[in-house]
Amino acid sequence: MNPLLSIENLSVGFPSSRGLVKAVADVSFTIGPGETLALVGESGSGKSTAALALTGLLPRSARPQVTGRALFGGRDLLALGAQALRRVRGNSVGMIFQDPSTALNPVFTIGQQIAEPLQIHLGLSWARAQERAVELLTLVRVAEPERRLAQYPHNLSGGMRQRVMIAIALACKPSLLIADEPTTALDVTVQAQVLRLIADLKAAIGMSVLLITHDLGVVWETADRVIVMYAGRKVEDGPVEAILGLPQHPYTMGLLRAARKDGPDGRLAEIPGMVPSPNALPPGCAFEPRCALASVRCRDGRPPFIALGAGHSAACIRAGDGTAP
Repeated sequence: MNPLLSIENLSVGFPSSRGLVKAVADVSFTIGPGETLALVGESGSGKSTAALALTGLLPRSARPQVTGRALFGGRDLLALGAQALRRVRGNSVGMIFQDPSTALNPVFTIGQQIAEPLQIHLGLSWARAQERAVELLTLVRVAEPERRLAQYPHNLSGGMRQRVMIAIALACKPSLLIADEPTTALDVTVQAQVLRLIADLKAAIGMSVLLITHDLGVVWETADRVIVMYAGRKVEDGPVEAILGLPQHPYTMGLLRAARKDGPDGRLAEIPGMVPSPNALPPGCAFEPRCALASVRCRDGRPPFIALGAGHSAACIRAGDGTAP
């Protein structure tokens, strides 16, 4: 089966006084029809930057330099002009942003914001767009949907605003949904409701999902495959059962220990150090300065990806040698 989205050697750089700073470097992956792929990593790993590059939403003021290919529906998203890309965004590709409080426009009503993509992409009249908006709010389980149309974002709770964001993202029944930290600002109960909602809607519409998160619990519940990113690069890739059940990269192992609170006395097990600045990466493996398993060999050059079977691979010289927990 052909992939819905195929990313080949995606790189994103930003000019600076020190030269071109690469926030994403040579990242490749595919997403199949109906599949959920999770991008995982700490803040600064390049997850959101990669997604914004695909949709042409990186700030122009930063003068981003994007290279590689992103084949979607037979077209390279990275080669499309601004107008052509706008026809894709909100139509074939929907996006849920990290914070609905900033993503929703405070001066427009909920009804206006849901109706906009319906009018632009589907050519619906205002009256029909409002009817469809009610249907979408009902689909995402918003109570009293007719009344919500005349309300503004500040009238709604955080969970309700997130549901409105999902309604907007799904308005034109996209084949790909990009969900960038969709549950970050929500409490545990609402988080579970939103994740269940996305899963139900995915099954109903048959769309694929690119999930960007740092929460491994969310990954376990929702993803089919996982890509772990560190310092702008992919370091491990595979089915969710392999990545979370038998990780082969020390960084992935550290993320799992932190999620399980495997530190002293059941406290959070931290990964020492910080993600390096993209303009000051260490030689060899970028994770080497923070890695308890590092050796002199790790400084000799960037480690190659080692295939471990069943679609699982890791960029570590120790991958497959039995050091995983």
